[in-house]
Amino acid sequence: MTAENIDQVISQLDDIIATARREKSRAGYFAALYRKVTVKVKEGIAAGRFEDGPRLEKLDVIFANRYLNAWEQFRRGQPPSQCWRYSFETAASGQALILQHLLLGMNAHINLDLGVAAAQACPGEEHPALKRDFEEINNVLASLMDEVQREIGVVSPLFGWMDWVAGHSDEAICNFSMTKARNAAWKVSVGLAAMTPSQQAAEIAQLDTVIAALSRIIYNRRMIFHPVFQIIRWAEIRDAVKVIDALGSDRPI
Repeated sequence: MTAENIDQVISQLDDIIATARREKSRAGYFAALYRKVTVKVKEGIAAGRFEDGPRLEKLDVIFANRYLNAWEQFRRGQPPSQCWRYSFETAASGQALILQHLLLGMNAHINLDLGVAAAQACPGEEHPALKRDFEEINNVLASLMDEVQREIGVVSPLFGWMDWVAGHSDEAICNFSMTKARNAAWKVSVGLAAMTPSQQAAEIAQLDTVIAALSRIIYNRRMIFHPVFQIIRWAEIRDAVKVIDALGSDRPI
């Protein structure tokens, strides 16, 4: 069911998290983190942190629905976007590291979904007015980063060693930057906002192919044979429910 406001988004994220906990699914890792971010955005709207709260909520809901719809499509056996399919399939395989599960979700949601959502929330000439609030979300996310890194460190104490698995030149993992990704998403949204619906559809499909290729850099099955990968994985908490609860530590259990 399509969410119509931010409270419904949080409720549907709770449903996904509950399903993931029940099924011991690693798909719940990103959902737990995403819920934390959504609650923080809701608090920012209520506190008047954004220039136009209703407009920001509209963006947040359109943005979230792209993830919620992708999840529902995958569960029903219908094809979501390529990058989301890879993320969900990797979660089902149970092979990736915790950090990789999170990065796959962020890659799909920020590098693909965010630009699309921003263009749809404020199309055409309305679009430039969104930029200040779009940038303010970067500050909201930055305020969460230390907390999130601590939580990842609890469930994956050696996650910082991932550089050695990826190779120091692999920007997809070593230098993944939330701010850089969101800046790129803004550029995507500017282009999409000026397009017709048919032009948008073609551009989104092409972008999805590019982002899916990046997903396969973030995690590929050859990594599991790397000795450092094995050490990182050995040190991780393997109980998916405990990881979900740690990543969503502000959520009532």
